[in-house]
Amino acid sequence: MYSRRPVGGLRHAPYHPCVKQRRALWDISPPVHAGAPVFPGDTPYRQRWAATIGGECPVNVSAIELSPHVGAHADAPLHYDPAGAPIGALELEPYIGRCRVIHAVGCGPLIEWRHVEHALHALPPRVLVRTYVRAPLDRFDDALAAYAADTIERLAARGVQLVGIDTASIDPANSKALPSHQAVRRLGLRVLENLVLDDVPEGDYELIALPLKLVEADASPVRAVLRTWVA
Repeated sequence: MYSRRPVGGLRHAPYHPCVKQRRALWDISPPVHAGAPVFPGDTPYRQRWAATIGGECPVNVSAIELSPHVGAHADAPLHYDPAGAPIGALELEPYIGRCRVIHAVGCGPLIEWRHVEHALHALPPRVLVRTYVRAPLDRFDDALAAYAADTIERLAARGVQLVGIDTASIDPANSKALPSHQAVRRLGLRVLENLVLDDVPEGDYELIALPLKLVEADASPVRAVLRTWVA
């Protein structure tokens, strides 16, 4: 049976509705800068200064160019379905609420059911899977781990609405058929990619990873965080 002991190895006082709780925070977003890795052929992050403080200008103002898949991001159905909804049209509920972090470190090329079944008791509607010991923040990983489509389907059957991963894609980097993306499309799930779960113990958390309201985009950067779950 999956343990629901306090996350992070911390000892928390028993929850009481009249007592203000101190909640630990994990930032699970990689840094975004000019050297941030992108999928081969994708648009890297670039920044220039459109205005700088001095003379008659009282402020610094930058202009940026980037793929919406740089850093931690939410895929929209439009990314893998020509008739799919853009990110700005999606409901926000899947991106905020109770989630479970499951470790499948060193699982190989695909996250199979056997890699996650130890942590499926009373499963919440959001699942994030850690595959790296240390996420490669300075390079693109051609050998990234991805979800097996069967795992996506079986998680959806248990009520999961959002799947996340600490790699750049829920499908292998060289995949053309994108079976896991197509499973997500067919089942109506939402996707988070490029998370950093290196220091996050297995357990239940509150996820906050809201996409921008980009009305025509196929994805959106998110500032993904986890907070200690208080039932």
